[in-house]
Amino acid sequence: MSNSVSKILDWYRSENPGVRAKLYRLLTHGRLAGTGKLVILPVDQGFEHGPARSFAPNPAGYDPRYHIRLAIEAGMSAYAAPLGFIEAVAHEFAGRIPLILKLNNHDSLMAEDNPIGAQTASVQDALRLGCDAIGYTIYPGTEFRVDMYEQFREIALEAKEAGLLVVLWSYPRGGDLTKEDETALDVVAYAAQIAAQLGAHIIKVKVPSDRIAQEAARKVYDIYNIRRETIAERVRHVVQSAFDGRRIVIFSGGAKKDDDDALLKVIEGIRDGGGFGSIIGRNTFQRQRDEAVKMLDRIMEIYGGK
Repeated sequence: MSNSVSKILDWYRSENPGVRAKLYRLLTHGRLAGTGKLVILPVDQGFEHGPARSFAPNPAGYDPRYHIRLAIEAGMSAYAAPLGFIEAVAHEFAGRIPLILKLNNHDSLMAEDNPIGAQTASVQDALRLGCDAIGYTIYPGTEFRVDMYEQFREIALEAKEAGLLVVLWSYPRGGDLTKEDETALDVVAYAAQIAAQLGAHIIKVKVPSDRIAQEAARKVYDIYNIRRETIAERVRHVVQSAFDGRRIVIFSGGAKKDDDDALLKVIEGIRDGGGFGSIIGRNTFQRQRDEAVKMLDRIMEIYGGK
């Protein structure tokens, strides 16, 4: 076991052997095995945004098998998807890559100021399909946030008792938050803290901007000179907000970027800020396969220290 993996496992000593075994599997799988970094392929966009918006740029992506094959070929740490996509591939690719079953999802067919996800799968589904982890999304800031926190708490407890890892997408939105506020540094850091307090093992947040959304927070950021000029400084603060870096925080890849250098600059910033990696979907599967593998190779080189 590498020192990086041993150190991370020590942060989760309160968990049962099943959970720790699953965490070890993620941390020792793929190109980044043993580095303490993760690059995960999430493909929930078909449910969240619709099939054409998600897969028309690369029609091979309409086939569920395309994505898991891409993740395996590129040497990614894990593959995450809703129930339908996981059921379509689990029998063929059993044991070849850690699987994360996304238990709740939200569609975009109706505009909502305060979204709430529907539970579309269960812990029992994750066990039946041989998954290593469950995934869940909360929306801090919405009027339904308390219900989501309570629902997640029950699901997380069931998953942990079953020996599964818990991955939490923590995406602030709704309520008094503007679109720009959703990625404000203070808001993203708050989302990471909430996820850690709710007991998530792995926390997914968006890459923060230098914006400060809450006036009460702005005063503190100014008084204590919390640096936010660079991506690395902002990532460092978000990671610090998750128990001083004692919880794994990974960052969303966001919408597909046409500028590869801009994407890689963000990855370098995450690495330099002490982030634990990326969960990157559209910036990979919306590319042609060879181009996607090449991009993922470069991303993992960066996280691997090259």
